[in-house]
Amino acid sequence: MQLTGWLATLDGMQRDAERTRRQILVAATEEFAERGIAGARVDRIATVAGCNKAMLYAYYGSKDGLFDAVFTAYVELYLAEVGFDAEDLPTYAGRVFDYFERNPGHLRLATWYRLERPQGAQLDAVVAVNAERLGALKEAQSAGEVPADFSPVALLSLIQSIATSWSTMNPEYRAAQPARTVRRQAVVKAVELLLHR
Repeated sequence: MQLTGWLATLDGMQRDAERTRRQILVAATEEFAERGIAGARVDRIATVAGCNKAMLYAYYGSKDGLFDAVFTAYVELYLAEVGFDAEDLPTYAGRVFDYFERNPGHLRLATWYRLERPQGAQLDAVVAVNAERLGALKEAQSAGEVPADFSPVALLSLIQSIATSWSTMNPEYRAAQPARTVRRQAVVKAVELLLHR
């Protein structure tokens, strides 16, 4: 085989490997969101992804390694779509609300992460995003742009809780829930009140 033919074959193999990795991540995201880490089954993920379990282990090492990859990808997607602006926290809360309304499986994934990994090894992606957001809040408080009634970590926790409050209510409340636009307005208004606006 000539060098150009070999390079083309190698390039095709790399694209196939990348496509397989993406298919595994998509299938694993659904499986973990639905069943958690303990309930997820590697054989189901491999079947949905259209590969064998050996490939999955070759790429991710273990079910825990696969979950880490899934959760890291989720954090990156969340950041890309939602962003963070310490100077406009009500709008940020509205974007968080929108994101989880569109992606309820991602909220379940985050819930499973908190339930099943309370003492586990911290993921670099989560540590980095938390440090960045808390640092931005601290700076905004120091500059007087954000009230200092709460520490940055308490403020971020309250805003996240408000933004996801409708999505985490018991199913019995669904019949009484107002329209989506009303729910979103309530989230934004609650954060404005928290900030004395």
